[in-house]
Amino acid sequence: MELEDVAALTSAVGLAALAAADQVADGDPLAAASALRAGGIEPRLAAAALTQAVLRRRARTKFGADADRLLFTRTGLEQATRAVVANRRAERLKAAGATRVADLGCGIGADTIAFARTGLAVVAVDRDPVSAAIAEHNVRTLGLAATVSTMDATATDLSDVDAVFCDPARRKGTRRVFDPAAYEPPWDFVAALPQRVPRAVLKLAPGIDHALLPDGAEGEWVSVDGDVVEATVWCGPLAQTPRRATVIRGPGIAALEGTGQRQAPVKDAGRYLIDPDGAVVRSHLVAEFADQVDGHLADATIAYVYTGQPARTPFGRGYQVHGRLPIALKKLRAALRAEDVGSVTILKRGSALDVEQLRRDLRLSGTRPATIALTRIGGEPAALLLEPQD
Repeated sequence: MELEDVAALTSAVGLAALAAADQVADGDPLAAASALRAGGIEPRLAAAALTQAVLRRRARTKFGADADRLLFTRTGLEQATRAVVANRRAERLKAAGATRVADLGCGIGADTIAFARTGLAVVAVDRDPVSAAIAEHNVRTLGLAATVSTMDATATDLSDVDAVFCDPARRKGTRRVFDPAAYEPPWDFVAALPQRVPRAVLKLAPGIDHALLPDGAEGEWVSVDGDVVEATVWCGPLAQTPRRATVIRGPGIAALEGTGQRQAPVKDAGRYLIDPDGAVVRSHLVAEFADQVDGHLADATIAYVYTGQPARTPFGRGYQVHGRLPIALKKLRAALRAEDVGSVTILKRGSALDVEQLRRDLRLSGTRPATIALTRIGGEPAALLLEPQD
């Protein structure tokens, strides 16, 4: 998308094209494009409107009903914060006394929208003029107020804000960037923000190295419906605990806190296994979680938590352990066939086996489903037969 496409889509003709595209976007793409052109919409605008109709459907999981009023780019939607996460962040910032926040690298404006809705004054910048134009449109179309500019984050004047939020770009073209040194703006700039504005919040990839977090900061890993979506770093007076795992499932929100430095006790495998949520694992809070459920590990390097009794918890999924299975392929296949297993769900932690290849190699044809875990117990490879708990 280019600036002229944004301008076209936000004109009266463009808004009409978007409405028309929404009516035909679920059908055959070629037929949909032909229908728009037959209705007098020029080809480039028709293509742009149809692209937006597709992106809006994808965006509903992140933005809810707002998605049908917003504009997107594919990359912008991929990196955009889910509304439930952005809203919680904005509310926490406001509760901490922030009044005016700079959103550096605002993208299509997901966090800018949340900040503005919470009543914060927002200065949003993005070096990409298309993203900035889309963010400005998205804020305006929702009836909100924010100052949005096309500007390099590193050149932004922060002297008149009392909070700063930075979501560095983690893509180069269509490729994801995993090395913080390749972030945009650069990691050195991002890491130094807390020294310039004490109320600093950084949105980072879930795989960020804990050693890179600023001293004294809170690292919060957030998952939504089982998917770890981001690591949020709360700096200066915003930090409340060294590490936090926040688990959001539907309307429910649960948080686990701790140092991220402890090691859970290691014993023999128990009758029940709990597979911790990814936010718990990423935040290094497996020991704190094990305390909650009176559990332990069966291997110091594997994050499966074992208990003697079933435990209901928002921080992981529980299974009853029905026994150990042989590791060797032929013996494993024979054991599962003896149980009349026809389909198998395979969990794994600490195993190098390719799950899909193993599933094909098992060649099961029974009538019953089964769940197995490929793991390590006491340093040795192990396979467990499991039954999911409600």
